[in-house]
Amino acid sequence: MPTINVSFQVLPQVPGGDTYPVVDRAIAVVQQSGVKYEVGPMETTMEGELDELLEIVKRAQQACIDAGAKRVMTLVKIDYAPQGVTMEEKVGKYRHAAK
Repeated sequence: MPTINVSFQVLPQVPGGDTYPVVDRAIAVVQQSGVKYEVGPMETTMEGELDELLEIVKRAQQACIDAGAKRVMTLVKIDYAPQGVTMEEKVGKYRHAAK
């Protein structure tokens, strides 16, 4: 199975409205998974095999519930190509630009 990219954003419904600690729990799931990832201000992007990445998204949703969210809406983007696709090929030229 090719290496692909999955980006996701969790939108937890939290009593009191303080969502950051709940989102942090979802990001911790990604960090502990061992896959290559990048956290952005609006979503987290991962690189790996589709089935594994979707399983991480499911665990991240559950982590939000476990952290006190009453409901979680999750937006998922999948960039799939049979030959594979990497984060580096998409944004590497911007990372290596002079500061």
